[in-house]
Amino acid sequence: MRYKALLAATAMALTAIPALAQENVTWWDFLSGGDGVRMKALIARFNDEHPDIKITGTTLEWGIPFYTKVRTAVAVGQGPDVMTYHLSRMPLGLEEGVLDEITDEDLKNAGVTKDSFFPASIKAASSDDGKLHAVPFDIHSIVLYYNKSYLEGSKFLDADGKLTGINNLKDFEEALALAKEKGAEAPVSYATGDDGGTFRVFYTLLRQQGGELITGKEVLAGDNLEKAAKAIEIMTNWATNGWQPEQAEYEASVALFTSGKSAFSLNGVWEVPTMIDLEKKGTLGYKWGAVQVPNLMGTQTTWADSHSFAIPANNKMSPEKRKAVMTVIGWMEKNSLAWAEAGHIPAYKEVAEGEAFRKMEPNATYAALANTASYDPRSPIAGVASPAYDAAINVISPAIHGYAEPMQAAEQIKQDLQEKLK
Repeated sequence: MRYKALLAATAMALTAIPALAQENVTWWDFLSGGDGVRMKALIARFNDEHPDIKITGTTLEWGIPFYTKVRTAVAVGQGPDVMTYHLSRMPLGLEEGVLDEITDEDLKNAGVTKDSFFPASIKAASSDDGKLHAVPFDIHSIVLYYNKSYLEGSKFLDADGKLTGINNLKDFEEALALAKEKGAEAPVSYATGDDGGTFRVFYTLLRQQGGELITGKEVLAGDNLEKAAKAIEIMTNWATNGWQPEQAEYEASVALFTSGKSAFSLNGVWEVPTMIDLEKKGTLGYKWGAVQVPNLMGTQTTWADSHSFAIPANNKMSPEKRKAVMTVIGWMEKNSLAWAEAGHIPAYKEVAEGEAFRKMEPNATYAALANTASYDPRSPIAGVASPAYDAAINVISPAIHGYAEPMQAAEQIKQDLQEKLK
């Protein structure tokens, strides 16, 4: 009887011990493909390591559908606790009032400071008054992929098989002409029939001239109009010379390079895993590399954007929940080396400048672009899925295929976007 009584007492004592309190963090992202796989793996790792916090993730459709969903959810106070957000959308997000401020106390709870990140990404994540509204997770840009087989025996490959000798537009076009002579179907491949691919190349050429698409409330002010026309003229010349594909949508532009029909590709770092996977399978058929887009026009810079973490406005979370959210964000930053495997450059400098990342190729080769990145204009009509991208597919893409003169196209961009700013 004493034994049974002891067992009963022990059972009662155990049931009296409260269960470990667990904060449930609702997470929204727009990450599909390889990015989605990597993020889901990071979420699983976080949940395994944090019995007191559980991330419940939902992946929504990328682009306009995602940001429309966020706007609607915030309006009724039913947004997630944390979400991924493109920094190029920051000005519109601030105008719509969908982003909460990330305070110094929040950063402290995440175990980071503003100085933990590359300055360009922090600026892009902040409002004009310097208040932070997102925490940068990466810097992703277009880079110049190259197929070494078209450059062998030329001045464009050094003794180690690295791309060299492209210091201006003339050099690059000489390399394109060489590739054409060697049988390249499209010496430089990019998505000439896609809004994103066309905009990123155009914006890089514009910014490399020191040009600005939008300054304040004016589109292509002053000599920026001529610089925009020059960028379109260059892209048109590539088409006229048969150096770039006609009306190539994104998938087709990638296929041209991976199938060996292009010597170069101007595309995002996110295609690095594609190249690595093909190489590992032995199906690529050539040796390749990737570098920062060379300084073709006088200024070393490249179009770039960042995935970031943001907290929706109009949230009703407790201080404990908010601390849990910042714990999630801080952990993701400190474990972003796994995210870098998708080709991205970590925005968190401790990882980006660490030994492990410096050994990650080709990321380490183009990582310097983090210091010279050109984010989209700080305007509500710019950024992912914006009127600026609409102008790329509706005006620039037709122009580079010969349907409008470069200056005529630049003037049309100015007119179309200026109307959106009124």
